[in-house]
Amino acid sequence: MTGNTRKCRQSPDFCRALAAAMFGDRTKVRFVPTSSQNRFTMLQSGEIDVLARNATQTLQRDTALGLNMAGVNFYDGQGFMVRRSLGIASPQQLDGATICMQPGTTSELNVADYFRANSMRFTPVLIERPDEFVAAYSSGRCDAMTQDASQLASYRATAVHNPNDHVLLPERISKEPLGPMVRHGDDQWFDVVKWVLMGIIEAEELGITQANLDQRLQDPNPAVQRLLGVTPGFGSALGLDERWLYNAIKAVGNYGESFERNLGSGSPIGLPRGQNDLWSRGGLMYSLPLR
Repeated sequence: MTGNTRKCRQSPDFCRALAAAMFGDRTKVRFVPTSSQNRFTMLQSGEIDVLARNATQTLQRDTALGLNMAGVNFYDGQGFMVRRSLGIASPQQLDGATICMQPGTTSELNVADYFRANSMRFTPVLIERPDEFVAAYSSGRCDAMTQDASQLASYRATAVHNPNDHVLLPERISKEPLGPMVRHGDDQWFDVVKWVLMGIIEAEELGITQANLDQRLQDPNPAVQRLLGVTPGFGSALGLDERWLYNAIKAVGNYGESFERNLGSGSPIGLPRGQNDLWSRGGLMYSLPLR
């Protein structure tokens, strides 16, 4: 890897953790705006170095698009939001509905599959720009909007008028494992992205936080010593400083801290951890062994 910055399209916290792990400085990252239509071509062309945010990992994206998936940092599922006044309680009641969705996403295929499987009809309204997407729904141009449930919760909390007038239906019609993607052919960069993600998850598993990080340097637990670089060899294996994960955690905290700050109780969205909680608490988050 060369250069002194990386171009990132993802959760800002994860990008800052990458910058801190690589350069010891969380500010050495450049955030590049993309759209649902051009995000993959920008990654393929090298305009950005890592893509994630709400990019679902699929077989076609792994193979036909020439992308490597570095792990899952958010488990989501596609849902629907409707106006409460419509009295709709389930997607099964959306037969004949007009549905707003964004092109270039898995949403189009998921909705088509769901309605076909249930012998239902719908009329799609495809709108790319998020502000126009929300405006179309808010104006009544469509009966429902569909997107990853976390994104719908964000729209409900921050973009529509009178959030209580809108309902996020409880069913999910797809699995949407979201996580960092990089280009094929840059294995060292892929390894860094993958293991920074694993490291911040394992930090939560081990109870390591921004606040207690320096204290935990004295912890005799071998897993803690490996994670924080007290036991050498793991940073150099990636071509990084031995304190690569120490620097990443110092920059943004562990996975749970980042989740709560950006999506959970410390944010306007207020999402529960749910399936994004640690495996030891009934969720799906599980770090590969850092050995």
